[in-house]
Amino acid sequence: MYAIAMPRQYTMLYNASHIILPFFKSNSGVMNPDSVSSLNPFASIWCVIENIFLAATAEGLACSMRIPVGEEGLNVAKAVNAPHNYLLPCYIGLGYPNDNQPVIEQIEYSAKQKMHFGKW
Repeated sequence: MYAIAMPRQYTMLYNASHIILPFFKSNSGVMNPDSVSSLNPFASIWCVIENIFLAATAEGLACSMRIPVGEEGLNVAKAVNAPHNYLLPCYIGLGYPNDNQPVIEQIEYSAKQKMHFGKW
């Protein structure tokens, strides 16, 4: 799955009409948290990212996402002159969906079909 997904992530970003770089201001506790509240900036940016995806989808747009690996996020921050204490959690590709893509049919389940009691 990873071998299929990674090249597609690059392709979707490359072909996207817009790229969003959602930086957030990092405190010293994000990478080495000493309490749950020190993760608030990290949690907040992921709520923002989710809202971007929901809003874009509601407008008929498509989104793709890729998380930077290793020093990649720091290199991008340096390239765009982001302040030194800002981090890049992901890249977001934004654009209109390709008309030639197959539509994935959603399988609907009732709550009763998905509830399990005393077993998995």
